[in-house]
Amino acid sequence: MTDILNKNLFLIKEHVGIFKAANNYDVYDPETGNIIMECREPNLGFFTKILRFSDYKTMTPFDVQIRTPDEQRIVRIQRGISLLVSKVTISDSDGNTVGYFQQKLFSIGGKFDIYDNQDRLVCHLKGNWVGWEFRFMDGNVELAHISKEWGGIGKELFTSADNYVLEISDDVPENHPVRKLILAAVMCIDMVLKE
Repeated sequence: MTDILNKNLFLIKEHVGIFKAANNYDVYDPETGNIIMECREPNLGFFTKILRFSDYKTMTPFDVQIRTPDEQRIVRIQRGISLLVSKVTISDSDGNTVGYFQQKLFSIGGKFDIYDNQDRLVCHLKGNWVGWEFRFMDGNVELAHISKEWGGIGKELFTSADNYVLEISDDVPENHPVRKLILAAVMCIDMVLKE
């Protein structure tokens, strides 16, 4: 695992654009203001592009890759066509499955159950429907949270509604696979729950 994922604070900024079909984000280090990861959807098919501009957008498949700026792949996030709920598969840089998310049907505010590659429940992602407050919970322990609000030194980078902060708890060990699952889930919130 790359050392980048051992950080506990990430600032995420979505690329905005008119008639944008692909989901693209930059992940910043709040201490330096530098881009440390890029989240791209490079292989978007023609029909998927067309459907992204329709009411069927949330049902379209995606294949998102998170890489370092020098093109080292960290995580790949994949989902096929989704009719009612999403199941999203996460793999590492070698193509090995790290785990998956299963969206909860009829959840208020949005919720995923997050599983490892052995089908063991790792944590739940629980959200606030009104705003951008999401928490990764393992029982009563918060592993990480996502918010639109942050008052740190990188605040000036994040002024639009398409930007947010991921803060991973100090209790999550370095190089633990759950870090990849948490990072991948952040991108899935926007594509699955909030679009």
